[in-house]
Amino acid sequence: MNIMKIAIKIFLLLTLIIFFSCEDQGLFVKCPDCTADEPVKTDLEFKLDFSYGWVLINIYEGNLDDSILIFSDRIFDPPFNYNVSINKKYTATGTYYTQNNEYIAIDSATPRVKYDKVQCDNPCYFVYDKVIDLRLKYTK
Repeated sequence: MNIMKIAIKIFLLLTLIIFFSCEDQGLFVKCPDCTADEPVKTDLEFKLDFSYGWVLINIYEGNLDDSILIFSDRIFDPPFNYNVSINKKYTATGTYYTQNNEYIAIDSATPRVKYDKVQCDNPCYFVYDKVIDLRLKYTK
C-alpha cells in the first residue's frame, strides 16, 4: 500500500513539472499565433514595470558578457516588442531609476520554432521562448 502511495505522489509531481515547464519547451501551441510559413524572425515580447516611469532597455545578442549591444533606448509606454532572428540567444537589461537608487533587471530568451501537425486545425509553425521579463521583483 505504501508503494502505491509513493508511486502516485511521484506521478503527480512529474505531471506538475511537465505542466509548469511547457512554456519554455513549446509543448503547447497557441493556434492563433501559428503561421503556415516557417518564420525566420519574430518579436521579442518585453514585460516591463512602468510604475517607476520610463525604463532604459539594452538588448544584447548572446550573453550579457559578450557585449554585442544591438538596441538601447528609453521606453515610456507598454507594450514594447523588438524584432529579432530565430534560434539566437538575446539578453536584455532593464534599468529603473528611483529617487535614490538604480535597479537593473536581467533576463534572456532564445526564440525557437516548433512545427505542429496535431494541436491546431492545420499544420503550422509556432514560435516559443520569446518573452523577456524585466519587471522588478524586489526593491528596498
